[in-house]
Amino acid sequence: MVRIINYLERTSEEGKKFYVLEVQGGMEMVKSQVSGSFYATAKKATIASTFDELTCQALVGTDIPGTIKKVSAEPYEYTIRDTGETIILNHKYEYEPEETSDTEYTPEKSKTTVDEFMKESKEGVFVQNNSLVNAE
Repeated sequence: MVRIINYLERTSEEGKKFYVLEVQGGMEMVKSQVSGSFYATAKKATIASTFDELTCQALVGTDIPGTIKKVSAEPYEYTIRDTGETIILNHKYEYEPEETSDTEYTPEKSKTTVDEFMKESKEGVFVQNNSLVNAE
């Protein structure tokens, strides 16, 4: 399982703006090759989307089935933020969905539109079980 932790605006080669979802896997313990000490980390990757910014905002915190895998890539330069050191990497991380089975998960579409949700949430109404209910 991975969690959507952020979204980022990107621009295509044609100059069109779109959003990617930033996903993060679970915590992993890694042993430093330099010091031999262990440290906690988590793999991150991005997934291109067709969503608008409001939808991406609403998806932050959502868990989705799959993992983040380390894959080979053409060598590229990477600058370590903390030290400013530039290194050459030949891998990247990609999201990999879980294997699908005969019983694929199909999300249920909400009957509430984003406009209704935003309007009603300001008036003390919220969504519960895909229906608008009054907050009391």
